[in-house]
Amino acid sequence: MKTYTIGVDLGGTNIKAALFDASFNAIGEISLSTEAAKGPAHVLSRIRLAVQQLTEDKGIPLQSITCMGLGIPGLLDPEEGMSLFSPNFPGWEHIHIVNEMKLYYDFPIFIDNDVRVNLYGEWQYGAARGYKNVVLLTLGTGLGSGIVSDGKVVYGTTFSAGEIGHMNMFRRGRPCRCGSSGCLGRYVSAVGMVNTFTEKLAEGRPSIIQAWTNGNNGQITAQMISEAYDLEDPLAAEVMHETGVLLGFGLANVINLLNPEVIVVGGGMSAAGERLLHSVRETVKDHALKLSGSKCSIVQAELGSRAGTLGAAVYAHRRLQTKKH
Repeated sequence: MKTYTIGVDLGGTNIKAALFDASFNAIGEISLSTEAAKGPAHVLSRIRLAVQQLTEDKGIPLQSITCMGLGIPGLLDPEEGMSLFSPNFPGWEHIHIVNEMKLYYDFPIFIDNDVRVNLYGEWQYGAARGYKNVVLLTLGTGLGSGIVSDGKVVYGTTFSAGEIGHMNMFRRGRPCRCGSSGCLGRYVSAVGMVNTFTEKLAEGRPSIIQAWTNGNNGQITAQMISEAYDLEDPLAAEVMHETGVLLGFGLANVINLLNPEVIVVGGGMSAAGERLLHSVRETVKDHALKLSGSKCSIVQAELGSRAGTLGAAVYAHRRLQTKKH
C-alpha cells in the first residue's frame, strides 16, 4: 500500500494543508480560511476539515497516512504537543493540539513552530539543501528565524531558540510586544519598513506613493515601496537601503555568533529580492568577522508559500523515524 504524509501550515488568515507521497512530492493541496476569531476549538475543526477535503478529493484512505505535521505560530512545546501561546489567535493558550487531534486520527501527529517547519522545508528541499549550518529568516509582518547547527535544528531550553527578531538594535527604540524596545523585527519586517517610510513622510518628505494612496498612509504596503523603488522614487530607495543596512548589522551579529554557511531570507518581504539584499550583503561584508562573513551566502528562499506544508511533512517524518529507533 502506498503511504502518505500530511503537512499543515497554520496561518492567522489561512490554513494550508498538503498531501505528500513517500518522496515528498505534493499530490494535493488545499487552503481554507482560518477563522481564528472563533477560538481554538473552531480552528482545530477547520484543520480537520482541510485534512478531510484533501484526502477525500484524492481518494486517499486515512489508513495510508503515516503521520501529520503541523506548523503552529507562537510559543509551543513540540515534545508535549502543546501550543503555549499564539499572539494572533484569541484564547490560544495551553492548547494540547496533539491530544485534541488524536481523538480523530490513529496516525502520529507532531507540531512545531511555523518558522521552524519553513526551515525544515528550505533545508531539505529548498535554498539550504546540502548545508549543515543554516539560518532561515521569515520576513513578513514580523521577523521569525530558525537555526541548523552542525546538521541539527536548534531548539533551546524552552524551544524558542533563534529569536533574532528580538535582538536589541536601539537602546530606546520602537516598543515591541515582547516588552522590550528597539527590537530588530520592529524595523526590518514589512510593518517595520512601512513605519520607517511613514515616519519620513510625516517629516514632510515627498514620494509618488502619496499619489497612489491619496495621502492615506494607512494604505501603504511594503510591496508599494518596492514598486516605487523600481520607479526610482528617492524616498523608497532611501527606506529600502536603511532597512537593508539595519538587517545587515543584525545578520553580522548572527554570523559572528553562529558561523552559518548560508542565511536564507523568506517570507513576504523576501519578494523585495536584491533591492533589499544588496544593502544587507554590503553591510555584512563591512561589519561581520572577515572569515565568517566571507564563508556565508545570503540568499532568497526558493519554496515560497510551499515551505510551510512541505517542511511540516518533512519534520513529522523525521520525528516518526526518531521514535522508531
